[in-house]
Amino acid sequence: MLPGILRNAHRIHDFATDMLGESGGTFEVKGPWFGDMDMVVTCDPANIHYILSKNFANYPKGPEFRKIFDILGDGIFNADSELWEFHRRTTLSIMSNAKFHTFLERVVWHKVEHGLIPVLDYFVERGIEVDLQDIFQRFTFDSICKLVLNYDPGSLSTDLPYIPCEKAFNDAVEALLHRHILPESIWKLQKWLGIGKEKKLIKAWEAFDQFLYPCILQHKVIEEQDDNFDFITAFRKACKETNVASGDSIEFLRDTFLNLMLAGRDTTSTSLTWLLWLISTNPSAETKILDEIEAKLHAKKDKKWRLFDIEESRKLVYLHGAICESLRLFPPVAFEHKAPVQADIIPSGHCIHQNKKVLLSFYSMGRMEKIWGKDCSEFKPERWISDERGGIKHEPSFKFPAFNAGPRTCLGKDMSFIQMKMVASTIIYNYHIQVGENHAVSPSDSIIIQMKHGLKVRFRRRKGHAAPEMALRAGGSVAGSDAACGLNGAAGGVSLQRQRRSRNHVTPGKVPSPLGGLAAAAARVETQAVAIFQFLEQGTSSGN
Repeated sequence: MLPGILRNAHRIHDFATDMLGESGGTFEVKGPWFGDMDMVVTCDPANIHYILSKNFANYPKGPEFRKIFDILGDGIFNADSELWEFHRRTTLSIMSNAKFHTFLERVVWHKVEHGLIPVLDYFVERGIEVDLQDIFQRFTFDSICKLVLNYDPGSLSTDLPYIPCEKAFNDAVEALLHRHILPESIWKLQKWLGIGKEKKLIKAWEAFDQFLYPCILQHKVIEEQDDNFDFITAFRKACKETNVASGDSIEFLRDTFLNLMLAGRDTTSTSLTWLLWLISTNPSAETKILDEIEAKLHAKKDKKWRLFDIEESRKLVYLHGAICESLRLFPPVAFEHKAPVQADIIPSGHCIHQNKKVLLSFYSMGRMEKIWGKDCSEFKPERWISDERGGIKHEPSFKFPAFNAGPRTCLGKDMSFIQMKMVASTIIYNYHIQVGENHAVSPSDSIIIQMKHGLKVRFRRRKGHAAPEMALRAGGSVAGSDAACGLNGAAGGVSLQRQRRSRNHVTPGKVPSPLGGLAAAAARVETQAVAIFQFLEQGTSSGN
């Protein structure tokens, strides 16, 4: 089994889906004796419900999870027990604050109006093809930085500046997937030598630190008066009130905000990318969304350009169904792995001992006929709309785990829907999207289901929609961002010119002397491991 996994590492999510379909929803993987890689892979809703909810206490994140995701430190994704309870309680309290909701709408609205739309119009006027995934990643990066750090780095501008921290997320999530596939001894050797995916992860770690530490240190406390809101101030206040050990240390704040930025940037941008691709390649769905906007929001398709606020977006039921359908097919988080505290038998009958991992494939769940029916591979927003009431159908989270399930259900679910509906409705109403000819679309080899080659598209304004009257310097930064006001150097640590020069990575596997020879040998370990496993597999098969 393991050689098959390594051979299919370039399409690991679809390979797992094929195997789960053939095995009835659950199968076991026997790893090499030296790799500690025995695991059970499942997409069975009964197993998902049991592990994430019913027997939640027996399946914490645990030391193995923290080892793989060490870059996240003591943030909420790595936390267990009291630390996790503190993170969840504090974050939920802050996000439930009316001031936060007001701030959220203001941030998203401002970034759409003064960032997203001007940038799209810039490319429309020049007839330039653009990577929509990159645009969305910049949009969500700027938005989550403003929400959490009260700082807008201005990555979403017409010159598409290279900001190391913003791009570091892509390298990090790819490297973290490889840690799930390779034996621990191999990825740890690569980390020690600074080669391969581990080299990119090291650089990503440095980029995160160089961005976050100055932002935290230079933060100025904003008094909570009127409608003012400041996440850092609110979080520090909660740390002091609960007496969390080292809760107000700069390292703990760095870990906390990095976790929130990962959730806010990658999951929402990925979801928006797949959603717009699915809609642009399904004209009937696009037409229904436009008709719904016209009928419910009284927006005429031949009238002037406009964008939509939270309350207007809430009325768009068909669009909500389209988002859910997109999340079913392409959940932003591909999978999650757990390890039991005590040996256990899950509902499918498989035994999970303490040295065995269980991997929950959320990506595969949306592609199982026995869960979603024979049309599970089709994009059908109608599947989410109730025949009786015309509202959104509720599906249990252990069947639709796009936002996880059980006690660890995503705290930002509502915030994510708000952003996606505001952005999607504005883009769909004002523009027609045409995917680039012969552009290949497939999931990336990452723990986040991004598009492997991005999403190359051209935008065209809807008939009768005039360009918005916004001040925009051609080829420059969007006015109003904090970065445009001279703060970029403080938070980024290096100038834009230096950032651009550092963009090219050193060839993977090639490191400076004196480790050159050893590094080259270690870079071949992965390939040699595949050959060894294939040989062992053939020997086993011939002996049966």
